[in-house]
Amino acid sequence: MRWTYTPLPGGTVGTLSGAAGVSPVLAELLLRAGLEDGDAATRFMNPALAELSDPFLLANLETAATRLRQAIAGQEEIVVLGDYDVDGVSSTALLVGILRRFGANPRFIVPRRSEDGYGLSRSAIDRALEQGKPALFIALDCGTNSHVETAYLKGQGIDVLVVDHHRSRECPDDHCLLINPHVRAGEDEEAWRHLCTVGLVFKLVHGLLKQLRAENHPVALGIRPRDYLDLVALGTVADLVPLRGENRILARHGLRILQDTQRPGLRALMDIAGVKPGQEIMPVDISFRLSPRINASGRLADAALSVELLLSEDPVFCAETARQLDTFNRERQDIEKLITEEAERMIETRFADCPGVVLYGDNWHPGVVGIVAGRVSRKYNRPCVVLGNEGELAKGSGRSIDGINLVEVLGTCGEHLASWGGHPMAVGVAVTKDNLERFRVRFAEAVRAHAGGDIAEARLALAAWLTPAQIKESLMDELDALHPFGQGNPEPVFGVRGIVLRYPPEVFKEQHFRFNFEDERGRRLYGVAWKMADRLPPSGVPLDLAFELKWNHFNGRKLLQLVLADWRLTQPVQEG
Repeated sequence: MRWTYTPLPGGTVGTLSGAAGVSPVLAELLLRAGLEDGDAATRFMNPALAELSDPFLLANLETAATRLRQAIAGQEEIVVLGDYDVDGVSSTALLVGILRRFGANPRFIVPRRSEDGYGLSRSAIDRALEQGKPALFIALDCGTNSHVETAYLKGQGIDVLVVDHHRSRECPDDHCLLINPHVRAGEDEEAWRHLCTVGLVFKLVHGLLKQLRAENHPVALGIRPRDYLDLVALGTVADLVPLRGENRILARHGLRILQDTQRPGLRALMDIAGVKPGQEIMPVDISFRLSPRINASGRLADAALSVELLLSEDPVFCAETARQLDTFNRERQDIEKLITEEAERMIETRFADCPGVVLYGDNWHPGVVGIVAGRVSRKYNRPCVVLGNEGELAKGSGRSIDGINLVEVLGTCGEHLASWGGHPMAVGVAVTKDNLERFRVRFAEAVRAHAGGDIAEARLALAAWLTPAQIKESLMDELDALHPFGQGNPEPVFGVRGIVLRYPPEVFKEQHFRFNFEDERGRRLYGVAWKMADRLPPSGVPLDLAFELKWNHFNGRKLLQLVLADWRLTQPVQEG
C-alpha cells in the first residue's frame, strides 16, 4: 500500500487556525475538507437544523404534500411499499409512523427478496393489492425506473407517489408523482442532491407539517420533526451517502437523538447489538451493529419484520423481534463467511490479474452476496460483482473502489444485463446465466477503460502528520467537531514517524494485535490492529505508523486508542 500526503500551501493552515479559533491540526483537516475560510469552517463544525432549506424548493414536494394532506382529510386507503434495506425500512417506518399520528392507517409492504426481487416489481405490487386497491400507492427507495409498474397502478385508477434517490437511466415517468433530486434536478438543488430516501421522506414530512400547521391542525402543531431524526440518521449512515450539506445536518443531530431514543424497537435492537445506553452513538455503531441486524431480515426472511420493530410500542414484541433479527444476523454471518472464502479462492486462482471481477456461485445466497462483494473489493482493491443463483438469473450486487464509478461502468454493459441499478459505489445486478461470461469479459474491459489502464496500487491518504505529543485527549475533543465521519467526510488517517516499540506486539484471538509506545516524555500510548496478526511490526527499530484515533470504552472508562491502518519501516520525509 502506498502512503500519500500532500502538503498544504504555506500559511493557509495558520490563517484558518486563527480565523476559526482551532488548532493547526484541526485547521489542516478542515482545509482538506474544502473549508477555506473561518465562517464556512464554523458552520461545518456546528451544523444547525435551522440551516435546512425550505422543503418546497424540492421539485414536486409541495404537490406530494398536498396529495398526502388530501388522503389524510379524506381518510383514503394508502399503501406504502418500501425497499428491504435500511434506507427503505427507516423510510417506511418514518412515513407510516407520521401518517398514523394523523389517524390514517396505511398498509405497508416490503418486497421479499427471494419472491419479489428488488423494488417496485409486479409481484410485490400484486401482493400489496391483495387486500384491495388503495387510492394512493407510495413507493419508497425504489420506483424511479419502474415505468411499466407505475403505469399498471395508474391504469387501475390508483395515484402513485415515488420517493427515491436512485439515478434514472430513462426519461422521467409520467405515471407517477416523483420526488428524486437526480431527476429534473436544477443547479440550486445541491444542498439536498445527495439525500437518501429517508432524508427525502423527512423533507416530505416537513412539508406536510408546514401545510397542516398553516391550517392550525392540532396534531401537526404537536409533532416535532426532530423527534424522527433517529430514523433519518439510521438510513442516512447505512446507505453510505455523502455526509455533507443537509445529510451532515440530519446525521449529526439524528445520531444524538438516536443515542437517547425512546422507540422501544430501536432500544431493544441497540441492547441486543451491544450499544450501551447513554454511550455516544457513532456511525460505526450503525454500520456494524444496527444495520446488519435490520438488513438480515430482508436478506434471509421478510424485512417487514424490521419495519414492525421500528414502529412497535410493545416492549415484549420488540425484545423478541430484536432477538430474532440477531439470530438472522448470525445465520447471515455464517453464510457470508463461507461465500467469502470461496470468492477469495476464485479470485486468487482464476482472476488474479483481472481489473474488474464478476464472481458467481451456484449455491451462493443472493441476499448475502452484496456484503461479500464489499469485502473482496476492499481486500483486492478492484471493483467486484458477486452473484448468486436465482432460477434462470444470476443475481447479486457490485461494490467499487475510489475512482471507479460503477454506474458509468455498467452503463456500457447494459446489453448483457437483465436489470441493474444503484449508486457509483454500490449496484444491484441481474444477468441471465447464458450471458454471464460475456458480461464478465465486458465488465473487466469497462473497468480497465474507466481506470485508464490497470488499477493502481491501493493508496492510503494521510490527513496530517502528528508528533506523539499531539496524540492526546484535547485533539480528540477537537475531532468531535468533525463528526459524523462517513462518505464524503472520511475519518482522518494520521501518520507518526520514527516510533520504536520496546516490546513485541501482543497477538489476541489469533487475528489481531495490541501494541504500545512512549512519547518524548515517557507517556505511554496504546493501539490495536484489527485482522493484521499475519503482519506484525518488529520491535526495537524505527517505524512509521498510519492510524485513526478512537475512544475505547471499557469498564465504564473512556481511553484514547490508536487503531492501526498500516505500518512501515521509517522512511525519509518524501511524500506525494
